[in-house]
Amino acid sequence: MPEAPEIDTDKLRETIDDEMEKQGGGALLRKISLSTALIAALGAVAALRAGDTVNEALALKTDAATLQGQASDQWALYQAKGIKGAVARAVSQTWLAVGKTSPSNAEAQAIRYDHEQVDIQTKARELEKERDRKTEDAALLLTRHHAFANAVALFQVAIALGAIAALTKVRLVWGASLLLGGVGLVFFALPFLRG
Repeated sequence: MPEAPEIDTDKLRETIDDEMEKQGGGALLRKISLSTALIAALGAVAALRAGDTVNEALALKTDAATLQGQASDQWALYQAKGIKGAVARAVSQTWLAVGKTSPSNAEAQAIRYDHEQVDIQTKARELEKERDRKTEDAALLLTRHHAFANAVALFQVAIALGAIAALTKVRLVWGASLLLGGVGLVFFALPFLRG
């Protein structure tokens, strides 16, 4: 039985490695892989920040809606006290119109309702100010969310271009991947720079 020819695999592997180095394929692939992995890591962080900011904004919007409900309740109470005060004054006026003395508590009730209205109005306005602050904070967070979301989209396209560059070994495609990754990094950094 004839013996199978021996192939020196170590020598073959060295030859293949040398040829790849001559063509620049090995080093290029490592650079593309490294840059794509870094872009992917930035994309993951940007996606987390985008999700976090939108969740915070939604929570603030919910708080603002609750405060609006509380302020509306206060304004309804304010109106009710105003009506009660007007009724108490009308009772007093009616008695006076027929030439009789007004019950002593009618005018006192009207004055009490006026004082209660002032307190209720103050509370309603405080609730509205708090609502407005939360609404403004939510709007700011949504602006940040949009920047992070745009960064995520750019990072994803950069990753896809990095994969294409690795498969085709076209440096121009890799350059486009790096460029988009850089633009994505700018979008990612904007919310931090704006404060």
